Amino acid sequence: MLVKVKKGWELPESAVTPEDIYLNRRQIVKALGIAPAIAATASILPAGMAMAATDSDPSAGLYPVPRNEKYTVDRALTEESEATSYNNFYEFGSHKQIARAAQRLQTRPWNIIIDGMVEKEFEIGIDDLLKQVQLEERVYRHRCVEAWAMTVPWSGFAMKQLVDMARPTSGAKYVMMQTIAESKAEMPGLRQFWYPWPYQEGLTMEEATNDLAFLVTGMYGKPVRPQNGAPIRLAVPWKYGFKSIKSVIRFSFTDQQPKTFWESLQDKEYGFWANVNPEIDHPRWSQATEWLLGGSQRDRVPTRLYNGYGEFVAGMYPPDASDVYFR
Repeated sequence: MLVKVKKGWELPESAVTPEDIYLNRRQIVKALGIAPAIAATASILPAGMAMAATDSDPSAGLYPVPRNEKYTVDRALTEESEATSYNNFYEFGSHKQIARAAQRLQTRPWNIIIDGMVEKEFEIGIDDLLKQVQLEERVYRHRCVEAWAMTVPWSGFAMKQLVDMARPTSGAKYVMMQTIAESKAEMPGLRQFWYPWPYQEGLTMEEATNDLAFLVTGMYGKPVRPQNGAPIRLAVPWKYGFKSIKSVIRFSFTDQQPKTFWESLQDKEYGFWANVNPEIDHPRWSQATEWLLGGSQRDRVPTRLYNGYGEFVAGMYPPDASDVYFR
């Protein structure tokens, strides 16, 4: 008798929506003739719970996309209303309820700059980029450095596809990424002049081309929401959430380790590596446990090393290293 032992990231079969139902739900809605009603209702719902404005997003017809079953987890999905209404995005405010303010973000036109140590620098629109990549859905854990967590079905493509498109030179060792910082009217958090805008993050080339590194363009079978980093963000689930930069407009390849946003503010608390480790506490709180978004903060679960993704990523970091790779 063959007994399969599920690995840490695998989702129980009972918790997975059958693919035929998932892929056909858009057709079901159209057949029932309720799409106009849904569109009308969306405008009066709270911003964090409003349904996607599919008519205004040219990429809406691309979703939902097939799920890659290699990337699933052993936790139930976080409710969409929770994942889209409890958000860190300091460009819109230094609190969690920024979903309504984030609707000001204009995601078209949206051009992405590829520069630095590449064979040829170029700029590409988000919709042109989407035509050149293979989209899929992955269910990932997300672990915030503040010790809360969620489980989200992200849609997008492996970051390695963008790296291959960029054609970095052999000397490139890092990828620096930058968030849009266009207008204080559109992004009122930019008025907080003590922050080192624009938001900047970085990965090593090995991290950027790891199988897990994922560029997100959708979630819950729809285009990603502004408050979650529309139209393109990063998901690196073995690291704390502040590494998963939102609303990216630039990918720069360099041989110098980038100075990241939070590292610039407080390098003793938010270092470049930021790999999840339950044994290394934040200077102001424990990282040993976490609370799942949507549940009680008193009901905590153990934090996993590398957020449970050690099989994918541990080989990138020396096993006998000090805590440097977790800072």
